[in-house]
Amino acid sequence: MPHTLIIDTDPGADDVIALLFAMAAPEALKLEALTTVAGNVPLAKTSRNARLACEWGGRPGIPVHAGAERPLRRAAIHADHVHGQEGITGVAVHEPAVSLAEGHAVDHLIRTLRAAPAHSVTLAMLGPQTNLALALEQAPDIVRGLRELVLMAGAHFNGGNITPVAEFNVFADPHAAEAVLRHCSGVPVTMLPLDVTHRILTSEARIARLRGLGNRAGRIVADILDAYAPQEMRHYGLPGGPVHDATVIAWLLAPSLFSGRAIHVEIDSREGMGFGQTVADWHGSLGRAANVNWIVDGDAQGFFDLLTAHIARLP
Repeated sequence: MPHTLIIDTDPGADDVIALLFAMAAPEALKLEALTTVAGNVPLAKTSRNARLACEWGGRPGIPVHAGAERPLRRAAIHADHVHGQEGITGVAVHEPAVSLAEGHAVDHLIRTLRAAPAHSVTLAMLGPQTNLALALEQAPDIVRGLRELVLMAGAHFNGGNITPVAEFNVFADPHAAEAVLRHCSGVPVTMLPLDVTHRILTSEARIARLRGLGNRAGRIVADILDAYAPQEMRHYGLPGGPVHDATVIAWLLAPSLFSGRAIHVEIDSREGMGFGQTVADWHGSLGRAANVNWIVDGDAQGFFDLLTAHIARLP
């Protein structure tokens, strides 16, 4: 069944690739809007980069609503040491021709989910979960409109990428991630953590296939990966670079590429070494009901085959 989809995002190199991926699958993903949040870089740049993705993907009509400029409670942090000052490395950025859509992202989420049929909207979240947390705080009834949440968030077996235990999207606003899990009890939630994204890695051959497509989108994705992947490889000692957020789109299109199981997950929002950790009760030690479908493995070649086939469809 096709997804009526909103993507909440903080582009970011891997976010841009995820957005292009989603735009190339209109038969399966009815992409209604993008909502942006501060994360990898400040809000002005994530909002510009989301509009650039729409331009590069040949979908300038997709509205982009700017959202939260800062986390709920913690001091703001960014990941420009990974994504560069502009949020995308390897390609030149410019001001897109299409302006931001009118209205704050939080208001758009409330309005859209209230008007939607029950259990009809899939929300893919590729950054800090601040926008949805604010929307749920103001209008808890909107949970009725959600079909499912699919998040690039968390880490357990892999360890973190911003602290030894925390993944960036959760660490950037753990209070928001905590609120989303609390308010969305009963909504199917799938998390694609570092556990799986660090198993789905680039290679020279995989990037070359994307570049060899001969279209603009293929060159852009290849250029981004050529610039983005090496620093991840050096830092983690990996044979290739992860494409974190794009796994969310692959899961929506081909969940059979992935494996995991339903477990109980809580967010540590206490100050200290564990701040921002996703506490994943893999063995059911707490005896609490499962609230997340936690993905731990994926078919790397299947992912890159799917990504490449879709990027080939774009201008």
